[in-house]
Amino acid sequence: MLFRQLFDAESSTYTYLLADEATREAALIDPVLEQVERDLRLVEELGLKLVLVLETHVHADHVTGAGLLRERTGATVVASARGAPCVDRQVAHGDGVHLGHLELKVLETPGHTDDSLSYLCEGRLFTGDALLIRATGRTDFQNGDPGQLYDSITDRLFTLPEDTVVHPGHDYAGHALSTIGEEKRHNPRLAGKTRDAFIAFMKSRQLPPPKKLDVAVPANRACGHTGPQPRV
Repeated sequence: MLFRQLFDAESSTYTYLLADEATREAALIDPVLEQVERDLRLVEELGLKLVLVLETHVHADHVTGAGLLRERTGATVVASARGAPCVDRQVAHGDGVHLGHLELKVLETPGHTDDSLSYLCEGRLFTGDALLIRATGRTDFQNGDPGQLYDSITDRLFTLPEDTVVHPGHDYAGHALSTIGEEKRHNPRLAGKTRDAFIAFMKSRQLPPPKKLDVAVPANRACGHTGPQPRV
């Protein structure tokens, strides 16, 4: 599998490029609108064909590049059935998304938002904003639920092999990746914490709303279109 990790400094968002080296078919996970040209240039330089754009959830801190990438390449946009209605394929827990000879397994991991998904492919886990490195996503908007997030992480992610590599949707402290074993042992919100303690901590946090919340959520429900919405 060909793999690249890309970064948007403004929103601290990681975008991931995956490709099947045999067929040269590629996917982007959580692309950022302002980075579309960078991403397409990399796809071209590596001799790939972008066929999939996968969203982990409807983002509140940046506008997705999914719709523009679909227009430019014909790629299929994949996301949760609980998320943006503009996507081409709605997936649920246990579904498989094929990329050449690769398969990405869909894991529903709600709690940060009600539509949050993670994707598992060849020992790499793309967690969106559910599980971060030594942290978790917040739960105070978009139908977030701290108890649901605790269950998603402990029941669905922490039951994976400990050497599974964790690739989060964001990092704010300079970390690039982690593992399930590391997060089980060292994530301060989860390691040794009960469900009730996690819920209490998350409810005690007093955070300002994401700067782009009012713009990003409606735009992302339209696959990144911020003006008059096209028919889909």
